[in-house]
Amino acid sequence: MKLEEFYKEVERWLLLHGTMFVLSLLLLFTGLKFIKFLGTRLRNRMSKRKVHSSLQPFFLSLTITALYALLIILVLSINGYELTVFSSILGGFTVAVGLALSGTFQNFAGGVLILMLKPFQLNDNIIAQGQDGVVTSIQIFYTVLITPDNKTIIIPNGKLFNEVIVNVTRERKRRLDFEVRLAYAANIDKAKQVMADAIKSTPNILTDSPARVGVVGLEVDSIRVTVNVWVDPANFLTVKIALMEKILADLAAAGVPFPKAG
Repeated sequence: MKLEEFYKEVERWLLLHGTMFVLSLLLLFTGLKFIKFLGTRLRNRMSKRKVHSSLQPFFLSLTITALYALLIILVLSINGYELTVFSSILGGFTVAVGLALSGTFQNFAGGVLILMLKPFQLNDNIIAQGQDGVVTSIQIFYTVLITPDNKTIIIPNGKLFNEVIVNVTRERKRRLDFEVRLAYAANIDKAKQVMADAIKSTPNILTDSPARVGVVGLEVDSIRVTVNVWVDPANFLTVKIALMEKILADLAAAGVPFPKAG
């Protein structure tokens, strides 16, 4: 008797819900196939458009996860399940997670923008957040720099993208500027010639852009002379040290007077 009642219940359920159940199974099967096909097409399209390798897995995972969630919701809706409570719980959970991870999301958004807009790339020398170094890694949440004194600096991408970034190497050459102070008794023409000769004899100074030596200021006790030369960014510090030492030595050898201390 109980078995007959069970069969009747099954028959009644099949008459009422069988069509929708079969339809939901067809939708689930077709949807899974479509999502797999779309994932392959999306991966190929991102590769052709040269989307950064760090972003491809994220965009692909986000798209596929969203499609899976939508497919499940459609299948449940077809079978008559109410999703109001589920939507409320999901909404509340999303808000709570968003508040807890607001800083992380900011870093993530900064990382995506950096990888897409490319204000700098790997091996670029940048100055940002008070740090000066070579970019060795660009991750979704942070960027890694190596400073000239071999320190590793990790900067969150949220802060990095929202502040001024100075890209030292993008233009492939950099102007080196410094000043030399001379006494008023100095022969300026002679001093300028000595500096010009020092520039010509210092290695790694670029010759495709003109160097410049000239008076830029008159102080109470000295004359300020500026020196401008162009160098490869990688040789900036090396050339600065060599040129400054060469100019000081040559000026002293030529008898050009410096201002007296005190």
